Amino acid sequence: MSFLAIFRSLFGAIAFYTCLPVPHSWNLEFQYVGRWVTWIGLIIGGLLSLIDLGLSALGMPVLTRSALVIITGIGLTGGLHVDGAMDAADGLAVQNPDRRLEVMVDSATGAFGAIAAITIILLKTVSLAELNYPIWLALTTAAIWGRWGQMAAIAFYPYLKPTGKGAFHKAAIRVPIDLILGLLPIFALHGWGIGFQIESVQAAILASGVGMAIALSTGFYFHKQLGGHTGDTYGAVVEWTEALFLCCLTMFVSRR
Repeated sequence: MSFLAIFRSLFGAIAFYTCLPVPHSWNLEFQYVGRWVTWIGLIIGGLLSLIDLGLSALGMPVLTRSALVIITGIGLTGGLHVDGAMDAADGLAVQNPDRRLEVMVDSATGAFGAIAAITIILLKTVSLAELNYPIWLALTTAAIWGRWGQMAAIAFYPYLKPTGKGAFHKAAIRVPIDLILGLLPIFALHGWGIGFQIESVQAAILASGVGMAIALSTGFYFHKQLGGHTGDTYGAVVEWTEALFLCCLTMFVSRR
């Protein structure tokens, strides 16, 4: 793949997965955007870390700025993944498995979808505020693991709809090379943290093990419930992986 093709594909992924401004005149390539998802997590996590740092410098209390950071993260993606988590929750609430996909397609938000969104936002906010751990590292690794879980779900499980925004992702992911390359941002972050003595080798290994376990488990859960995945469950994997990863970190590095 030429440099120009890589450039078009990367910025196509930024345009597809975020609300960050990308000029349409750049002739973006969307076919392989799924390969870039963990790098998109790195970008989003980095931006949120800068916002948290700025709010902290202004003296804003940790709980308040944690809420603002999480809400800003939703804004950066246009609510793409939260919307998927809400639709997935509404679908899974239906007792008849044959109707679950039908309910997920419905644009109306049900009670379970609203509950899922509130729960995810609450868990992320409170967990972030409780961490005695570099916030930038927690935010960024959570964003990356969420998207690595999405990549694994795309790679390992069937796509359930003949059409849809997520349909073309399946053909784009190369197994195992893209899953391995998707881990590079995680290794780079932890290597940086260890090199500058921000975290220990043991903490990095523990965080990586927890992140991978949660990312794989969430994808497997939705597969077991539906027999595969849709674009909505890809979003749900991202959101629930992020939330559960931050929750688990509090067990090891909380402020208590």
